[in-house]
Amino acid sequence: YFRPYRTGAVAGLALVVVTNLFAVAGPYLIKLSIDGLGDPDVTMGRISTYALLLVVAAFLGGAAKYGMRELLNGLSRRIECDLRNDYFAHLLRLDAGFYGRTRTGDLMARATNDTQAVRMATGPAIMYAVNTFVSFLLTLGLMVWISPRLTVYALAPMVVLPPVVFMFARVIHRRFEKIQEQFSTLSTMVQENLTGMRIVRAYVQEDSQAHQFDKFNREYMDRNMDLVKVAGLFHPILALFSGAAMVIVLWVGGLEVIAGRITTGDYVAFGIYVAYLIWPLIALGWVVNLFQRGSASMGRLNKIFETEPAVRPPENPVPLAEPRG
Repeated sequence: YFRPYRTGAVAGLALVVVTNLFAVAGPYLIKLSIDGLGDPDVTMGRISTYALLLVVAAFLGGAAKYGMRELLNGLSRRIECDLRNDYFAHLLRLDAGFYGRTRTGDLMARATNDTQAVRMATGPAIMYAVNTFVSFLLTLGLMVWISPRLTVYALAPMVVLPPVVFMFARVIHRRFEKIQEQFSTLSTMVQENLTGMRIVRAYVQEDSQAHQFDKFNREYMDRNMDLVKVAGLFHPILALFSGAAMVIVLWVGGLEVIAGRITTGDYVAFGIYVAYLIWPLIALGWVVNLFQRGSASMGRLNKIFETEPAVRPPENPVPLAEPRG
């Protein structure tokens, strides 16, 4: 599905890199400005130049970010459209026996919720995954350039993050699959009650069906809450580690300035770069969530795509030479 849009995808990913280059340029310009204030030969024109460059970097970075979002999010919308068209075309090929053993609500859930989850995984998830990777590399490189020793201290609390992320990814995947299964059950019940309304009324089953719908709805809510609880725990854990890194930088960085190993400008810029690392950590949790949802949904869609009709059309049908009636 990516192949027809590979040019737009490459352009969008290139803009991700450009956006991050302008983003990391800002703290470096602030560092130059602060260090310049300590220079006895500093002039107002020099400080004004740094300020102007900072504004230009912010403007160009914002423009690149807009283009990045337009290209990659627009691409995911087109992929979603292609996926739904292929899904519908495949359903038209399947035989009546398939529809006899498959619930309509389940098919509708795959056509709506599952395709939306795949769209989020192919657009925002990829965009923020690349953005997180590039931002982390650029920021880390500048931090090492400013002070390798301080960088080691700042990254110490983040060593335990990879196993934590993978653990949460597995839990999110399982719980989202359960949510989609329950949504299929709920959709099926609604469809059956709408099409069989006369039968429900004829046998006076309104109250029974309403009670059953309430039961399914509450189960759907409970499964969503189970997922929310995991996601709600994930982000505070990431914030805890990033906050610990900031505290270490404030303490150790201050000692480095006092010892004369880094300048005041280095100290300020380093603190900003550590703050920049916080967003990739938060985005990492969101990206993992989106990829796990998309993976679960694509698996459900593939089960339909892998289903073949009972009677297959011949690969090389013989053309009808002369129709006669």
